[in-house]
Amino acid sequence: MKDASIDTARRAIFSRLRSAMPAEQVGPPNLDGYYAQSFTASTADRVAQFVERARGWQAEVIETTLADWPVALLSVLEVKGVKRLLAGRDTELSTSLASTVGAECLCWYDESLDRFKATLFAEMDAGITTTRGGIVETGSLILWPNGNEPRTLSLVPPLHIAVVHVDQLHDTLYSAILAQRWSEGLPTNALLVTGPSKTADIQRLLVYGAHGPKQLTILLIRSEEQA
Repeated sequence: MKDASIDTARRAIFSRLRSAMPAEQVGPPNLDGYYAQSFTASTADRVAQFVERARGWQAEVIETTLADWPVALLSVLEVKGVKRLLAGRDTELSTSLASTVGAECLCWYDESLDRFKATLFAEMDAGITTTRGGIVETGSLILWPNGNEPRTLSLVPPLHIAVVHVDQLHDTLYSAILAQRWSEGLPTNALLVTGPSKTADIQRLLVYGAHGPKQLTILLIRSEEQA
């Protein structure tokens, strides 16, 4: 008797589902319209908002120029007590780094992770990377790791130094995806970095430096015209 009643109820439910009017077709959301209304800031406002939000996530932001950023970097290394700085070869930074940072401090990421792991985890004080820009809405950085700058370069050393250009600041992740044409070719992974490492897994308390870099320093570079 029980099985029969269950079967009857099941058939009644399916009958109502089959007779129901088909759901109205809903098209994709108008993302262009939504994000167009979200931000209309000038360049100066965009920079100010990015700096405020990045600092709100405990990132250090140093505003500098294309000519002066190596001097700003040396100051960071001195203040932070960095003895070994890890960098990738053949990037937009490598020539300036080679002429600015002493050979006893600068270390190139030339080996595979298997061979370099012990040195990477035990001896590197900081890693410096390029970026694909920043996201004003969240104060985040966009990184595209590759063979020259593996993702462990930004994820393992206790201090991550990131170089960002003002003209690469985007209002939102959506606007960055459109402007940089991500659909035409993505890396194996894209990293969004918002402040130093953090976790809220333990008692829902936000703790910084739990894993990965304990500090994030952003060198925000203006062109000479923007300075």
